[in-house]
Amino acid sequence: MVATTASASLFPVTWPKPHSGAGTFGKVGNEPGSVDMRGNKMKSVNSGGMQVKANSQAPTEVNGSKKRVINGLKTAENLISHAPRTVINQLPDWSVLLASITTIFLAAEKQWMMLDWMTKRPDLDPFGLGKIVQDGLGFRENFLIRSYEVGADRNASIETIMNHLQETALNHAKSVGLMGNGFGSTPEMFKRNLFWVVTKMHVIVDRYPTWGDVVQVDTWIARNGKNSMRRDWLVRDCNTGDILITASSNWVMMNKETRRLSKIPDEVRGEIEHLFVDAPPVVDDDCRKLPKLEETTADYVRKGLTPRWSDLDVNQHVNNVKYIDWVLESAPQVVEKYELASITLEYRRECRKDSVVKSLTSILGGSDDGDNGGIPDSNHVNCQHVLLSEGGGDGAPGGEIVKGRTEWRLKYI
Repeated sequence: MVATTASASLFPVTWPKPHSGAGTFGKVGNEPGSVDMRGNKMKSVNSGGMQVKANSQAPTEVNGSKKRVINGLKTAENLISHAPRTVINQLPDWSVLLASITTIFLAAEKQWMMLDWMTKRPDLDPFGLGKIVQDGLGFRENFLIRSYEVGADRNASIETIMNHLQETALNHAKSVGLMGNGFGSTPEMFKRNLFWVVTKMHVIVDRYPTWGDVVQVDTWIARNGKNSMRRDWLVRDCNTGDILITASSNWVMMNKETRRLSKIPDEVRGEIEHLFVDAPPVVDDDCRKLPKLEETTADYVRKGLTPRWSDLDVNQHVNNVKYIDWVLESAPQVVEKYELASITLEYRRECRKDSVVKSLTSILGGSDDGDNGGIPDSNHVNCQHVLLSEGGGDGAPGGEIVKGRTEWRLKYI
């Protein structure tokens, strides 16, 4: 029945009728056909007892050329208009509706599964925003160590740890309302084109978290002299409460236009001093002076380091975490055998996007054994580092960018 209807929509079909005296438009049998009321000749095709007729007209003159028109096949509208209206072709496209319902159901199921997983992991912050603690003087945020944040030993890298510290510091400033229109600047600092820059960073790692661990990061700020501020961090294992990492840093202000250090204005001091914690630093200040390190006296030299666009922060200088990458670039044999136990960095000048940097590393108390790269045969290694700028196309002068000291302990296999 469906096939017959489809055929009928394309060609008029006549079925045998009882013989009568009236004239017919088509005949069954061997007759070649007849002429319709318009004078068109109708050819018959006999197919299994069913006679199919194709109407045709004589060629007509169109602009001096002949054109044959097949009646009933002129346009797509004719095909649609000839189709009979049935219950089936009046129904909506149920497949599209079914696909939409399935998509909505799967999305809802995924959300419920995530919520159920979150309730089983109370140590996780589902929104990653952190919270104010210690009577409004501290800030706490939890981080899940993800697969792309670990190295070959499945431990979180030092860059991951530093990024968590930096993220917590910024979220702390945002939560207490100290973020003006600038990134990490208070409203009064933004008016004066001032922003914070770190001058010294000291991090001690007792144990690295591993893939899947959740760490709790606490941070607070304190007064540090007349024109600087100190920020401390404590990183704990959420499951055991053990302290994994301690860190302390010093910060000063820089003018965004002149790129020079600035005193803390009284208006800015009034914005932040009520948040200062009266507590000693969690890490004792490393006051040991480092001897001058030059390329001729370094054990390892790595030249031609240039910042990528992704290495810059919103203040248009290289992010602090990137310096650690460059420091470790010149000590491959140390990194391979040892893990970083502590690092102290002194930031001397900023590095801009067009700077060219070389990294120097010297083994303190190292041996003269060339096969071991100067590394002594012990469970601990101390190194001295310096990043030197060779200048750049942006006019930045050369000189020391960062000086540092690292302590390493033998990796446990």
